[in-house]
Amino acid sequence: MTTTSDSFPRRHARTQRFTLGAPRAFSVAPDGSRVVFLRSTSGTDRANSLWVLDPTDGGERVAADPRALLDGAAEDLSPQERARRERAREGGAGIVGYATDATVELAAFALSGRLFTAELRAGTARELTVPGPVIDPRPAPDGRHVAYVAGGALRIVGAEGEGERALAEPESANITYGLAEFIAAEEMQRQRGFWWSPESDRLLVARVDDTPVQRWWISDPAHPERDPQHVPYPAAGTANADVRLFVIGLDGARTEVVWDRARYPYLAHVHWSEAGAPLLLVQARDQRSQLYLAVDPETGETRLVHADEDPIWLDLFPGVPCWSPSGRLVRIADEGGARVLAVGERPLTGPQLHVRAVLAVGDDDVLVSASAGAEAEAPEIGEVHVYRVSELGVERLSQEPGVHTAVRAGGVTVLVSASLDHPGAQVRLLRDGKQFATVTSYAEDPGLSPRVTLVEGGARRIPCAVLLPRDYAGDTSLPVLLDPYGGPHGQRVVAARNPYLTSQWFADQGFAVVVADGRGTPGRSPAWEKAVRDELAAVVVQDQVDALQALAADFPLDLSRVAIRGWSFGGYLAALAALRRPDVFHAAVVGAPVTDLRLYDTHYQERYIGHPGEQPEVYRRNSVVHDEGLVDAAEPHRPMMIVHGLVDDNVVVAHSLRLSSALLAAGRPHEVLPLSGVTHMTPQEEVAENLLLLQLDFLKRSLK
Repeated sequence: MTTTSDSFPRRHARTQRFTLGAPRAFSVAPDGSRVVFLRSTSGTDRANSLWVLDPTDGGERVAADPRALLDGAAEDLSPQERARRERAREGGAGIVGYATDATVELAAFALSGRLFTAELRAGTARELTVPGPVIDPRPAPDGRHVAYVAGGALRIVGAEGEGERALAEPESANITYGLAEFIAAEEMQRQRGFWWSPESDRLLVARVDDTPVQRWWISDPAHPERDPQHVPYPAAGTANADVRLFVIGLDGARTEVVWDRARYPYLAHVHWSEAGAPLLLVQARDQRSQLYLAVDPETGETRLVHADEDPIWLDLFPGVPCWSPSGRLVRIADEGGARVLAVGERPLTGPQLHVRAVLAVGDDDVLVSASAGAEAEAPEIGEVHVYRVSELGVERLSQEPGVHTAVRAGGVTVLVSASLDHPGAQVRLLRDGKQFATVTSYAEDPGLSPRVTLVEGGARRIPCAVLLPRDYAGDTSLPVLLDPYGGPHGQRVVAARNPYLTSQWFADQGFAVVVADGRGTPGRSPAWEKAVRDELAAVVVQDQVDALQALAADFPLDLSRVAIRGWSFGGYLAALAALRRPDVFHAAVVGAPVTDLRLYDTHYQERYIGHPGEQPEVYRRNSVVHDEGLVDAAEPHRPMMIVHGLVDDNVVVAHSLRLSSALLAAGRPHEVLPLSGVTHMTPQEEVAENLLLLQLDFLKRSLK
């Protein structure tokens, strides 16, 4: 199936959802003299360059161009680097990540497994000849050395290329130093495995032993000549990797950091700054208790700084825990029914705000991102704002309705703002709250303005977005397409334009599209997010049904023709909807679904429905399939298209194969679309384009 080169599906795929060319990954020098970021040269260019902006005049210059550094050669990525990018959902090319010294004068990055540095003042870049392939290079705070991982070893080299050596080498093929294990990278948002001391004289280094983890073989049946990947995958109820932490000096001397790893096996977060001792956040396997520990780098002993407990689960949040410059603990906590910012032992926010991340910590304030809390005066559906929080109160820095985040240092705030009023994101530089410069985006204009209405639906006030065809005249009811994610960590109802582009394209084909964020999705309150505990399937399906039926009173929805589509958790939700509520849903596109919850990973699955050895019935009733076939395989049959990448190492294709087998055993007609060479992401242009067109064809056929 093909389309014209300028159609929305083709442009959507070619531009990676109109993200290419947009500036990202900002760093600000502590003296405010430089803003560093990544950006490609156009809306169709995947290769990011490293840029520097001078806040005094707003001038931009390239500090490192991947094409020049590689002499025009194509990138050659190691399997380890491909896996790291898959965990980070990184679809770009060129310089996809970098790290700097404390003054933001020296940057280090990897290209094709080779190590490069850039002098950010001078704007020059060069290669350091070291063993490779190089992963995650990071300069010391003083800029005199660069540490990196190669071959599972943590290595170090002088900033001029001298004295290259290994600081810690793996004792076996299953051991790595300096890398995040699968669970940390996929579920804890911890992409790193080593951290420099502020004095640049030693590092904290994670040692990961995957020996206890079961092995899965991930192969692409379309290429039987290729060896399969041997992937350690910690499925729910099975063993995790053994993770230890060491203080390692520049001479290779090491001291193990000691804590109760048997009780708290998850190393969730590490922070090391001039404000205090190294700070760890470690979690129990059931994620109902966690400890904040300060480390003595000389002895490896730890002392308790704070402890959290929750009868349901404890979430992890970006940017915390950390020390304030005065040495007080900064954390985000669920207290009194609200998600609050606490500095020391004192909460600085209340139920008016639902704090989501700590963005920057200053001498007398903390910059956070937050949405309106349960007790806010008026609902701000889908909005996320940047707030300055201090002992004196709370001040909102972002003004226009939308989704905002920020980076701050040296008196300069980089405010990144998306809204329904403009495509993509706008990047503004603020000083004392006033704009003084902008950062140009080269992202393409989608040429499509979503016709979206944000509304709350039903008795639970479920956040919803309703999209109608842009040429709809209001003279007839429309077939309905629900387009949710609908689960933890996946907010889809947002006050920004680009997240609705695909939904609007489907609407323009003749659908009323509904996006609903039911219980379990982020942004409302801790109780809202935790309502899915042990009842994941029933709660998320019911909220989609309730939202749909409530919206039908105010929008032209033909409830006799309702379809649902989704990917990942959304695919799981779509399959559940069609199988358990065929009275409501008449067709489903099921993309990369988790169908047997025992096959998904420990940290995620056990957070929501416990340990399968302790709660087998909970797993049974929340899975789409189980050992005896389909759950709730009620009549009538509903058309279902199942889509899955054959080399997906996150939600393995076994999920879809088991669903297809169960449907076949139950005599249920369905379609299966295998995607050869595709992982959990679908960055390939032709695949992404035709996937939209094939879904549209299926939906039109199924709903007639």
